Amino acid sequence: MSFFLGTALLAVVTAVACALPGAFVVLRKNSMLVDAIGHSVFPGIVVGYFFTRDLDSPLLILGAALAGLIVVLGSEWLARTGLLSGDAPQGLVFPALFSAGVILVTLNFGNVHLDTHAVLVGDLNLAAFEQLTVGGVHLGPRYLYVMLAVLLVDAAFIAVFLPRLTVSTFDPQFARTIGVRAGLLQAAFMFLVSLTVTAAFNAAGAILVVALVVVPAATAHLVTRRLPAMLALTVLIAAGGAVTGFAVAYQLGTATSASMAVFYGLLFACVAVFARRRARGKARSPKRAAEMAHAT
Repeated sequence: MSFFLGTALLAVVTAVACALPGAFVVLRKNSMLVDAIGHSVFPGIVVGYFFTRDLDSPLLILGAALAGLIVVLGSEWLARTGLLSGDAPQGLVFPALFSAGVILVTLNFGNVHLDTHAVLVGDLNLAAFEQLTVGGVHLGPRYLYVMLAVLLVDAAFIAVFLPRLTVSTFDPQFARTIGVRAGLLQAAFMFLVSLTVTAAFNAAGAILVVALVVVPAATAHLVTRRLPAMLALTVLIAAGGAVTGFAVAYQLGTATSASMAVFYGLLFACVAVFARRRARGKARSPKRAAEMAHAT
């Protein structure tokens, strides 16, 4: 497999893996929680490296995902106390964890490629540099298969728990009455989101990964309110944006993940303008019909 094709496939798989759970993140109005998770997994990576001394160890992903889950559970606990409201609990928890990670890197790992710039913005092209070779055959980037595994886990989780996710998303009270353990399901789902965000770090970093998770699903939500159609459209937008962003980055010599994020943003803006005009047109039609009926 050529480096060009491997990087393009990595962009698509990473985008789809992030966007698939993003549909429920958007519907549950937890979009900014993804940003909190993206920043808070940094100390998890640092602590994992402290014990393993291996940046490729799976324990780094697990430790970082657990750190993201701490933000979710900590924010929910603070919200239940009634002492803080809105997104204030997130603003209290994740800056503290991220700052702790920065301090740990500064004190202990200044000579390791584990800097804040790499964590914030990532580098998809660099992530695709290490190739998987079996029997002398290049099978593409190693990181591609990591993200492919994450994508399969995301898809399997959503497929198995789709009915429960749906009812707990749209009607949490009814979900509790029929025996759905909404709190446990939410924790499991947010751990999955945290795992996905952590795995995508090398490609997108803590900032751009928010765009990969949220924007394709938010764009699809403007077009349709039916969940199956929204999931399918989210995947199409994510894959199409990845290919387009990669092509633009290749032509201009820019960062691939940043080009993907910009394309997603422009696409969302165009769809939002169209959806707003369509909504205005529908609102004017009954009014015009009423005026014509009154005139006659």
